[in-house]
Amino acid sequence: MKQNILKDKSFDFVVRIVNLHKYLKKQHGEYVLSQQLVRSGTSVGATTREAEHAESLKDFIHKLSIGLKEANESKYWLDLLFATGFITKKMFDSINRDCEELLKLLTASIKTSKQRIK
Repeated sequence: MKQNILKDKSFDFVVRIVNLHKYLKKQHGEYVLSQQLVRSGTSVGATTREAEHAESLKDFIHKLSIGLKEANESKYWLDLLFATGFITKKMFDSINRDCEELLKLLTASIKTSKQRIK
């Protein structure tokens, strides 16, 4: 069975986002920013999973494009949480690296799929 790196990485990212959300609520009593992050972060995994059963190549691209937008929004919330001192540099660097990797994987998958349409 072929390994789906994007599926695995997006799921692992979502698990980290959910755990970060729980940490922010428990340690900092922070609900607003962490809730925004959990919404966009979990959407990355959900849309990537949805793309597996897309109705067409265009639908596949559309779903991955939504995932890309959500990953980019997640990066914004991570940047903001770091800039406001809710997460340490070490925490930020670790999860941000995963987010950047997802952004690259999603972008590459979308580009490759668009080339297949042509």
